[in-house]
Amino acid sequence: MPIRAVVGAQWGDEGKGKIVDLLAQYADYVVRYQGGANAGHTVVNEHGKFALHLVPCGIFNPRAVNIIGTGTVIDLDELVTELDMLASRNINTDRLRISDRAHLSVPSYSRLERMAEESRGERKHGSTLRGISPAYAAKALRLGIQMGELKDWGRFEPKLRELLTACDELLVKLYDGEPLAADKELIVERYRAYAERLSPYIGDTLSLLSDAYTQDKDVLLEGQLGTMRDLDWGIYPYVTSSNPLPGGACAGAGIPPQRITSVLGVVKAFSTCVGAGPFPTEQDNETGRYLREVGHEYGATTGRPRRIGWLDAPALRFAAKLNGFTEFAVTKLDTLDGLPTIKVCVGYKLDGQSIDYMPLTADLYRVEPVYEELPGWMQPTSAARSITALPQAAQDYVRLIEGYLSAPATLISVGPEREATFLK
Repeated sequence: MPIRAVVGAQWGDEGKGKIVDLLAQYADYVVRYQGGANAGHTVVNEHGKFALHLVPCGIFNPRAVNIIGTGTVIDLDELVTELDMLASRNINTDRLRISDRAHLSVPSYSRLERMAEESRGERKHGSTLRGISPAYAAKALRLGIQMGELKDWGRFEPKLRELLTACDELLVKLYDGEPLAADKELIVERYRAYAERLSPYIGDTLSLLSDAYTQDKDVLLEGQLGTMRDLDWGIYPYVTSSNPLPGGACAGAGIPPQRITSVLGVVKAFSTCVGAGPFPTEQDNETGRYLREVGHEYGATTGRPRRIGWLDAPALRFAAKLNGFTEFAVTKLDTLDGLPTIKVCVGYKLDGQSIDYMPLTADLYRVEPVYEELPGWMQPTSAARSITALPQAAQDYVRLIEGYLSAPATLISVGPEREATFLK
């Protein structure tokens, strides 16, 4: 049975949630392997519409074990809110498991991140302000708290108090901000209740997954954000604080590299991003506004309008080199239905010279996108349930993307509902 990693091939917001929701119906295990509550995976299925931030999108399969992996950072307030929301809509979460090695994200972190963003002035990174970078920084500095420590309150409470005090000192001394001292006792008491509630979910997930692949179970690895936001390979510093690539899946889930049998890239039929940083094909014009409204392109976590651009072939080739896609899914194809012509960026020029590599961020701001113009199909595709039911121009567009990624499109999505995604 496969162990499949689902990875965003662009700037994030490619539609990974709906693809994981679909594939999870056949999975035995679904693992969120990195990131935190800054993720916003939108799912539309027979239960309704959901925006999940921490819980894996496989939670709607009552047979699947869903794991929040070691590579994640967990905001307990957000997690409990999400569990309550799912329970209120009759979604069973008994098969959720949380790695005891995942790290805690405390309320002070979001305050620290907000102060850091404000201090940058016009050079803001466009953070979701969910405290993700301070959480990973504390982990790297060996100051963090692991989720397994919640199961021993006597050990956990003094570490929590010490961490909150250290964060207050940073807020005051580094940013001249207000400490959370007044809220400290409220946070401690709230976490005491969380510890009791969440302890049954927390444990050794490595053994679970090791047993899964030795027993030939179907495992789905769910990434957050996209290749261009990777900490090491993305548009630094406008990146997330973890690695959404398949290598991050190995470390964040606890899967040996040779066990991953396929890497499925998720490609939106055009480009979008939320936050700051270079975005070569951006269309801050009528076309961009049209695609935003037709595609309902607003961040699932922040609600911010997404920046809109044409499909970027150099970015896709870059993602293919890094991720080694064995297959990919195309999403939001139907959003392009009303365009008489469609542009695709087929290359970059830097200082007048064509380049065949992804430049550093400072140079990516300066690249000139080279476009080819394609005929649109000007027909609705939302009712299509096979590749042959698509207009010929839409079929050609999918095959064009296959060429950029050197991999087959195995799934095509023409709408938000689960049934609007079909096998090619």
